[in-house]
Amino acid sequence: MEKDKTLAIVQEDPWLENYKEEIYQRWTRYQSALHEILKVNGSLSAFAQGHEYFGINFDTEKNGWVYREWAPEAEALFFIGDFNGWDRASHPMKKDEWGVWELFLPYSLYKDVFLHQSLVKVHVVHAKGNLDRIPAYIRRVVQDGESRDFAGQLWFPEEPFEWTDQSFVPRLEKTGPIIYECHVGMGQEEEEVGTYRAFADDILPKIKKTGYNAVQLMAVMEHPYYGSFGYHVSNFFSPSSRFGTPEDLKYLVNRAHDLGLAVIMDIVHSHSVQNTSEGLNEFDGSDHQYFHAGPRGYHEVWDSKLFDYGKWEVKRFLLSNIRYWLDEFHFDGYRFDGVTSMLYFHHGLITFDHFDKYFVKDVDWEAIIYLQLANALIKELKPSAISIAEEVSGMPGLCRKPEEGGIGFDYRMAMGIPDFYIKILKEKRDEEWDILEFWKELSDRRYREKTIAYAESHDQALVGDKSIAFWLMDKEMYFHMQITDPNHIIDRGVALHKLFRLFTISLGGEGYLNFMGNEFGHPEWIDFPREGNNWSYRYARRQWSLAENPRLKYKYLLRWDRAMLQLVKKYKVLTAPFADQVHADPANKVLIYKRGGLLFAFSFHPEKSIFDYQFRAPEMGKYQLIVNSDNPEFGGFGRVDESQYYYTNPHQILSIYMTNRTALVFRRVN
Repeated sequence: MEKDKTLAIVQEDPWLENYKEEIYQRWTRYQSALHEILKVNGSLSAFAQGHEYFGINFDTEKNGWVYREWAPEAEALFFIGDFNGWDRASHPMKKDEWGVWELFLPYSLYKDVFLHQSLVKVHVVHAKGNLDRIPAYIRRVVQDGESRDFAGQLWFPEEPFEWTDQSFVPRLEKTGPIIYECHVGMGQEEEEVGTYRAFADDILPKIKKTGYNAVQLMAVMEHPYYGSFGYHVSNFFSPSSRFGTPEDLKYLVNRAHDLGLAVIMDIVHSHSVQNTSEGLNEFDGSDHQYFHAGPRGYHEVWDSKLFDYGKWEVKRFLLSNIRYWLDEFHFDGYRFDGVTSMLYFHHGLITFDHFDKYFVKDVDWEAIIYLQLANALIKELKPSAISIAEEVSGMPGLCRKPEEGGIGFDYRMAMGIPDFYIKILKEKRDEEWDILEFWKELSDRRYREKTIAYAESHDQALVGDKSIAFWLMDKEMYFHMQITDPNHIIDRGVALHKLFRLFTISLGGEGYLNFMGNEFGHPEWIDFPREGNNWSYRYARRQWSLAENPRLKYKYLLRWDRAMLQLVKKYKVLTAPFADQVHADPANKVLIYKRGGLLFAFSFHPEKSIFDYQFRAPEMGKYQLIVNSDNPEFGGFGRVDESQYYYTNPHQILSIYMTNRTALVFRRVN
């Protein structure tokens, strides 16, 4: 490696030749940071045991509880809670040379007062004053119903949770990850906050039946504002108590594993809520303990605090957080939120139109080192786990190993795809759509860097925006979704909804994601309870009964989703190499390509249905139609005869009936 600084991603991409030194330094910085950790702790996984040292832990040798807190610039810390009547002076903590405060509570003296479910805080005195804070490594935080105040809660259940998932190993690499993105709190149909257990019992079976092989849980880490969707985290080691107890979350993960579903956690290490009462901000009185000082430590768009990834204790805090959720709750990987913001000092709020912007300036090397360490830790602890980056800039090497010049993620989110769909729906008439632009947007991705494709996520479903179904059908969904009620707007919407999804999953990447309810065209946006809607839960839920109602057209979209997922799994479409374009006809808006041994034919034309539509097949032979979006079972018009076989002529030409707004999938029959 020292002799040849040309790492794999440079060898494979001549456009990176001018940046080989910067890419090599990416590797050496990681090696240096890793060596520093190994020299002190012996292994990355040992370093990531901060939660077993800091916070409240029982010491069996001393026979008592030890509470430790890192607060280097604090003047005094006092442990308070139900156990001492919230006395702010009776239990002072002692500080060592590293800024770590400690207190020991002997079991013999505190066994009757330091109890399961009792409340605790820490009173911090510093140069700016004093404040009751929640311990940084606390395992559970609860909110008082009347005062709305948050407090740490001791969690010492008498019986440990009994896992039954010992034999479960996620095998997402076999068919590619097919992910169901979900929010437990709004996963129920009733107008109330859903629970971990209700989601496990009622919703997970639906997800399994449809054909997904993984669920991605949002809003797991505790957050004070429900409407933040869980992205303004306050307590990183605490499962949100809104949805139940830690054991309830374990029940959900265990139940998913019993069903053969992997569970991916939406982890937020890109920023933190700036609240001082609930979160980490100014914990020891300074603005630079966990976060960067001054403007660098504040994200103006997100109104939140930004971690200082170069600090030893910040790295230990975040890496321990990764280990904690894998070990304690058996998660099978992470979707890292806001990675673009982490990678650059400008947080990605620019146009990436030159390779200089990935390497030459404004790149936060400390954040890159942290992400490399995080991905290495995940694989060290759980080789079958996956990591996914929410990253929009297109940073080269994001999903390659550090020794290849990369950052170590397994997948990146194809964030441009949903933006593309929304853009064409907002700005162009169907007649103006360019199928070559469609092809470019969905097939343009970096070589050997795997992608999770998605037509839309929770972002498009939030109030203020619209889901694809709502863009297509809008208010007509409220009046014309009965199967006995023909309507041209609904017909168009149902047809294009199916096409967008199959086009995305078959062409856009090596994995696929769907946000809950979107698979059947859920008709309403997401709006959490707030003052502006009179604190209503009406839109913070999913109406599963719509897709289960035999009289409504939502059932057609759900059937299509099931058929589509069955197809891509059976023929391993997501794990197949990039698609090969077979035929492009911009005038008739027809696009045909081959992937995974299948032939995908799409017509996005709003009107033209063409008999004897001819194109050169990739191979001579006999072809069978195996999926047809125009089938009445999927809300189509039944115009294509599915019983016949299709034969190439001596010139390798295949003739089909290409109906408008239709997707057809063929397989070659030997």
